Amino acid sequence: MIDPTVTPAWNSLVKQSTAIAPIRELVDQDRSEFRTMLEGVEVDFSRQRIDSAVWHTLKDLVDQCDVAQLRDRMLGGAHINTTEDRAVLHTALRLPRKSELFVDGVDVVKEVHGVLDRMSILADNVRNGTWRGFSGKRITSVVNIGIGGSDLGPVMAHRALQAYSDQSIAMHFVSNVDPTDLVETLKLCDPQTTLFIIASKTFSTTETMSNAQRAREWVLAAYPSLDHGGIVAQHFVALSTNAQSVTAFGIDPANMFGFWDWVGGRYSMDSAIGLSTMIAIGPEQFHEMLSGFHAVDLNFANAPWESNVAMQMGALAVWNRDFLKIETTAVLPYSQYLSRFPAYLQQLTMESNGKSVRTDGENVHYETGAIYWGEPGTNGQHSFYQLLHQGTSVVACDIIVIARAQQELGVQQDVLVANALAQASVLSLGINAEQLADSGIPAQLIPHKVMPGNRPVSVILCSELTPFTLGVLVALYEHSTFVQGAIWGINSFDQWGVELGKKVATGISDAFADSTQVRNFDASTEYSINKYLDLRE
Repeated sequence: MIDPTVTPAWNSLVKQSTAIAPIRELVDQDRSEFRTMLEGVEVDFSRQRIDSAVWHTLKDLVDQCDVAQLRDRMLGGAHINTTEDRAVLHTALRLPRKSELFVDGVDVVKEVHGVLDRMSILADNVRNGTWRGFSGKRITSVVNIGIGGSDLGPVMAHRALQAYSDQSIAMHFVSNVDPTDLVETLKLCDPQTTLFIIASKTFSTTETMSNAQRAREWVLAAYPSLDHGGIVAQHFVALSTNAQSVTAFGIDPANMFGFWDWVGGRYSMDSAIGLSTMIAIGPEQFHEMLSGFHAVDLNFANAPWESNVAMQMGALAVWNRDFLKIETTAVLPYSQYLSRFPAYLQQLTMESNGKSVRTDGENVHYETGAIYWGEPGTNGQHSFYQLLHQGTSVVACDIIVIARAQQELGVQQDVLVANALAQASVLSLGINAEQLADSGIPAQLIPHKVMPGNRPVSVILCSELTPFTLGVLVALYEHSTFVQGAIWGINSFDQWGVELGKKVATGISDAFADSTQVRNFDASTEYSINKYLDLRE
């Protein structure tokens, strides 16, 4: 495999990073090559700390690390997830019906659309009142029970597309094994009019199945002397591939919607995991979202560097992380509908690229995945922007702006966008002591009001937040994440760091029930277990 640090481009970028001018000096140059329009979304990198020389060297880095070759292998169904020997085919989830893609001898497009068609029937039946609870009452609440990618994507999509949702059906999401998550949600629901979606590929995920069992008990308690099997079948559906366990739970296997090993959880919001989204916005709008994903897939697969937005995003993320030594990226959507987008991207980016071992098993000797976090504007301006502007850590920022509001309210959208563009300007340009003095700021206050700027900012400007646009946004970040991992030579599609904690948690749970097992743990954990048991009494 290719070590990126021995490529000519990497060594050139090391030199360029020590000589690159501040953003303040760069913005007055012609920056048009750093702006690209894609399907109604303009991605503007003109406030990044780059010049034409860096830009073209980043292209060389992409070429010298064979990113396009790995991309083509991924899109063709090769098993690029080497540690799990799996294909990586989230892009197949949005291929048009007439496409063909055979992987391991199976036409995956046909299978995908088979599931989508069944999802559409169920979604329409819930929306039009054909599907009813056991008592004959219409479904008015849908509760999605899942965790990780089975929760973060559906939650994000529901909030993002609330303006397109059927307001007669309340959507709820339960992920945490903390009992309060389920208990507080059920207070908002009626057991006779609630449909539960249990999202667990294996139907054995601890958090999900614990909540599912309690939800089942809650529903059955409303029908104390009736046939439990028929009741469960009318109030529960499954997103799983384990037909035996689904059937044992009481769910009709005809209402089990599968997905595949080649879809990672964090890439699954447009698979069966998106059933709650489809119920909320309807099959037609769900397919519009898939079209937005696919439009970016086509751009990523075919466009040259000059217009390949995801390729540019990924390469810029490597520039900021490895050459400008920026450890975190703040995602700042100036849209309340996108309030859960930063949390969604946390899993997408950090579970994918939070790796310190290359695909060949060797430890990396350079920086990999940045920390992603964020909050909607303008709320964040009154929270953590102080650190962004004047703190000692430089944070790269992605500012997402929606031009047309879904809900008009006087000039408030103009105020919102004015704040977004102002922050983009101040973060990147700052203000120096001379400018402050010229504006009449007292001398003793000038040091406190200097803002160094030089914070790299990308502005992503969307005409409107539609299902199609949401698909575009998510796919851009998906493919940017891929590009980063490809350059770093890591596997962006496994997540072994998640597994050990689960295993240890199982052992601790056993120790709660059998105190003789407490001594199997280190001294600090043994103390904490005993302390918890004391406090629990």
